[in-house]
Amino acid sequence: MILGNFGFLVVPLVVLVALIAMSLRVLREYERGVVFFLGRFQRVKGPGLIIVIPVIQQMVKVDLRIITLDVPSQDVISQDNVTVRVNAVLYFRVVDSERAVIQVENYYQATSQLAQTTLRSVLGKHELDEMLSERDKLNNDIQSILDEQTDAWGIKVTNVEIKHVDLDESMIRAIARQAEAERERRAKVIHAEGELQAAEKLVQAADMMKESPAALQLRYLQTMGDMATNGKTSSIFFPLPLELTSAFKGFANQFGDSGRSE
Repeated sequence: MILGNFGFLVVPLVVLVALIAMSLRVLREYERGVVFFLGRFQRVKGPGLIIVIPVIQQMVKVDLRIITLDVPSQDVISQDNVTVRVNAVLYFRVVDSERAVIQVENYYQATSQLAQTTLRSVLGKHELDEMLSERDKLNNDIQSILDEQTDAWGIKVTNVEIKHVDLDESMIRAIARQAEAERERRAKVIHAEGELQAAEKLVQAADMMKESPAALQLRYLQTMGDMATNGKTSSIFFPLPLELTSAFKGFANQFGDSGRSE
């Protein structure tokens, strides 16, 4: 009789212990539990040890750590009608567990789909050169749009990075030809600017020598010295004074005037 009564008490005790064990939940520091009471939102619990009454209460666990989302490659048509394949990586985290569970069915999938459409939409408004050279600006634009749209879901987009912009072979060759043509243009411009500067300096030097005959004579002697010390020439030069050249020029002018007068 005593054993029967004891067995009668054991069963409820075992059931009670099982219910208590099922009710106890442990949430880590980066986890939160969204608790529903008979289907209605009750509160957000955690971290630490919490109690969830089976059947009456249900809990949805939410991770608050930063999530890395790899955005698949997207075919994007740029504003200058160039088709490229672009992929990116997205960093986001849950800042409001209640809204992340109640406002959207699956916040991870929803954020992934939104990131793909936003990536195509934003990059489609820019030309290819901007995609290749202004990635920081494009990253900030995509991040601001995603952060604004996911705010209602309790999601915070912390960073967006475009990883690769893939082009087909024909476009790569066209860009290479364009870069080569640009380098040739710059080389010609630099050469022309050098010629212009050299011409300006020569004009200045000529004006200075015109005002100072002694400077012209020194330059003449220096040139003769350079030619004499050059071992590759076998010619011998005899310097002719400039005054004698001027006298010859004067005689030629007088002879020409006398010839015209006759």
